[in-house]
Amino acid sequence: MINLKAFLVVPVLKLIGCLPLSFARALGAAVGWLGYRFSVRSVRVTRENIDICLSHLAEDERRRITYQSVLETGKLAAEVCVVWARNGEWIRQHILAYEANELAQSYLDEGKGLLVLAPHIGNWEVLGFHLASLGPNTNLYQPPKLSALDPIVRQSRQRFGATLAAADRKGLAQVLKTLKEGGISGVLPDQTPRETNAGQFVPFFGEPAFTMTLVQKLIQKTGCKVVFAFARRVPKGFEIVFQAPPEAIYSDDKIAALTALNQGVEACVLDVPAQYQWEYKRFKKRPEGAERRYTAAR
Repeated sequence: MINLKAFLVVPVLKLIGCLPLSFARALGAAVGWLGYRFSVRSVRVTRENIDICLSHLAEDERRRITYQSVLETGKLAAEVCVVWARNGEWIRQHILAYEANELAQSYLDEGKGLLVLAPHIGNWEVLGFHLASLGPNTNLYQPPKLSALDPIVRQSRQRFGATLAAADRKGLAQVLKTLKEGGISGVLPDQTPRETNAGQFVPFFGEPAFTMTLVQKLIQKTGCKVVFAFARRVPKGFEIVFQAPPEAIYSDDKIAALTALNQGVEACVLDVPAQYQWEYKRFKKRPEGAERRYTAAR
C-alpha cells in the first residue's frame, strides 16, 4: 500500500512543482475549498482549535478565519512543491520583503549562536532557505510518514547548505555543537513532545498545552540568543518575518520560560492567523482530569 502511494504521490508532486506559483496556489486553494465543503476531519479540528484559541473573536470572524485557514493550508501544500522544484535564485526573487532581519543578524554578530523558533505559519521551506543564507545551519528533522518523500525533502532542504539532524540524541548533539560555535539551529516550537519527561503543561491561548522543554534546555546549555521567525505568504511571493521573544524565555524558571515560549508563538500566530496550521491537534494530550478534545473530529 505504501509503495502504491509513493507511485501515485511522487509524480503528482513533481508535476505540481512545474506550475507557476499563482497556478499552484489556486490549485491548492481549490482542494482546500473541497475539504471545507465536505467538512473533512482536518477542517473540524481547525474549527475547534480556532474556537478554543480565538474565543475572544465573534463567531462570524472565527468562521471566516477557519475558511481562510483551510484554503491557506491547501496553498501551502501546492506551493511547497514549487519551492522544492525551483533554484535558489527563483526563491530569492520571490522573497519580497524582510521584517526585522537586522534583529537576527545582530544576534548572530554576538557570536552566541541563534536558535530560530519557527511555528507552523506560512511557508517554512522558504524560511529555511533564508536561514541557510545567514550562516551555518543545523535543523532538527522528522522524516515524513511516506518514506518515498524523504529523499525529496532532504535534497530540497540541504541543497542550500543546511544540515538536517535527526530528532534523537545524536541529532541534539549536532544542534548543541552548532549553537556553541555561533551558528543557527531551527526548532518547531509548537509541536507536542511524545515523551512525558520532555514537556510540561502551560497555557497556549489560555488553554493548557503540553509544551516542549527542549528550547529552555538548549538556551541553558549554550547561552544562545532566540528569535521567532516565519515566512508570510503574500501575493506573488513571501515576506520573511523575525520577532524578538519575550524576555522570560531566557529565565531559569521552567514555567516562566515555557510560558514565554508559548507567548512568542501566539504573537506570531496573531500576525497572520489564517496562515497558521490549525489542523494540528495541539491539545490532544491533556492534563489529568481535563476534558478531552477533538472527539467531534473523529
